[in-house]
Amino acid sequence: MVASTLKIRHLGRQAYEPVWHAMQHFTDTRDDDTADELWLVEHAPVFTQGQAGKAEHLLNTGDIPVVKVDRGGQVTYHGPGQLVAYPLLNLRRRKLGVRDLVTEIENSLIELLARYDIEAVAKADAPGVYVNDRKVASLGLRIRKGCSFHGLALNVNMDLAPFLRINPCGYAGLEMVQTAQLGGPAEVDEAGRQLSEIFVNRLGYQQVIQQEGSLHV
Repeated sequence: MVASTLKIRHLGRQAYEPVWHAMQHFTDTRDDDTADELWLVEHAPVFTQGQAGKAEHLLNTGDIPVVKVDRGGQVTYHGPGQLVAYPLLNLRRRKLGVRDLVTEIENSLIELLARYDIEAVAKADAPGVYVNDRKVASLGLRIRKGCSFHGLALNVNMDLAPFLRINPCGYAGLEMVQTAQLGGPAEVDEAGRQLSEIFVNRLGYQQVIQQEGSLHV
């Protein structure tokens, strides 16, 4: 049954904008017979500025491009060594509210880190996942036609210096951390494999289809 099927696309390393536009296209053209998907990707270096984004949070972007996008939230950074996961779900069909999805994403990340004895928490007033007040994962979603796109970014084993060029998620001085520093996953593929397994179990999908490296929707 299509409602209980999740297709997981392993996209490897991709430029940001083609993946963003593919997400938009997928969401705009899907119908009630379209299975949900989870896209796992690493992006080339880019700052993305959410719909409510304020210019003052861009401090010194230098040679890294800034892309204004249609998700919630402020500015964040994506780069190699970071797991980006995009849950493209029909929330109406799954009877999930936006807050429910945010909670499931955050709890999936917390469960992943708990496998490595890392105690992580979510904050009601600042979406994402934190370890000792340092942010390890960021979150920003868009809902259209009852369906979600955009998603989460988990810092795994990356250069964190570009975060110093912005106020991450609109918070001046917010310190970022990554799983490799904490004794967690040191490889993006490992983190993606475990996160998708947890996400599937939490949301109760019965059938999972794995697909490598395709953006065709």
